[in-house]
Amino acid sequence: MKIESPAFHNNEPIPVLYTCDGKRTSPPLFFVDTPVAAKSFVLIMEDPDIPRSVRHDGVWDHWLIWNIPAKTDEVEEGKPPTGVYGTNSGGTKKYGPPCPPDREHRYFFKLFALDTVLSLPEGSNKEQLLAAIDGHVLDHAELIGTYDRKK
Repeated sequence: MKIESPAFHNNEPIPVLYTCDGKRTSPPLFFVDTPVAAKSFVLIMEDPDIPRSVRHDGVWDHWLIWNIPAKTDEVEEGKPPTGVYGTNSGGTKKYGPPCPPDREHRYFFKLFALDTVLSLPEGSNKEQLLAAIDGHVLDHAELIGTYDRKK
């Protein structure tokens, strides 16, 4: 299974359009070679490079979505996928664009194929989501993009 974007390749810079310095638009994504047995998908976007002075665990959650229909193979640019949205570290239930406060950061787009549809309520946080998917992951993939606000 793979998650890809036509906007950037793995471990390469995320274009400004998709950041806080651009239009704050979510990037296009493709779900490739997903398990036939999948009942739903989970998409998590996180930044593990946040200073601990900003967040004690050093991770900023940008996007949490679950119960993405199993037939989904594409997330169109700027169009959030169908699913249930969790609360990100910014306190919203939507895409939070890259906006590193200090240096280049990495942004992990994590895709999980599940053998179930979750009964997790909207607005749940990442810890609750990870607990809910435990034991239900058929496969997973990740795409890493980078971004640095320095011009």
